Amino acid sequence: MDGRKLAQDAELNSALTQGQTNPPNRILFVDDNLTVRESCAKVLKKSGYHVDAAEDGEAAWKALHATNYDLLITDQTMPKLSGVELVKKLRVAQMKLPVVLVSAALPTEELDRHPWLQLAATLLKPFTVEELLKTVQAALSATAMTASAQILASPVLVEAVIPVRSRPQWQSQPPKGELYENNRGFVD
Repeated sequence: MDGRKLAQDAELNSALTQGQTNPPNRILFVDDNLTVRESCAKVLKKSGYHVDAAEDGEAAWKALHATNYDLLITDQTMPKLSGVELVKKLRVAQMKLPVVLVSAALPTEELDRHPWLQLAATLLKPFTVEELLKTVQAALSATAMTASAQILASPVLVEAVIPVRSRPQWQSQPPKGELYENNRGFVD
């Protein structure tokens, strides 16, 4: 990614978050390439996100235990712990964090063997700032829609108040002034 192109695209895309009323999403961006890590973090920050960065999967795993994130963006090929290995640990720990896997060559065989990894998206390198921002926005939107659907699908307890006309005492004969209709009840 060209640094000048990143800066230009970030300026254009920062308009997306102007007037934003929701708190910014927190993203953990993981890549062993310092230039990619810093450039992408800068673009995401300029676009209104809170961003932390980690240099490898092991550092990311520690960060995931220290802070709550809304999205994990991780490179696949890294020292100590690959992107897929990081996602496996995440899912085994039952963390439901959406994940975007970034790679020059996606590990499709491994992903096919492990559909339970549940990636929110994949992003092929090299990518543009626009592709990055659209992928992030789509992953976060899908997560928000899923959360909304779960809330809507959950049972809701409702208290119903039914007005009852009180009688000083129950009578075997209908009260005066009211009609009694075939032993079915009082009619006003």
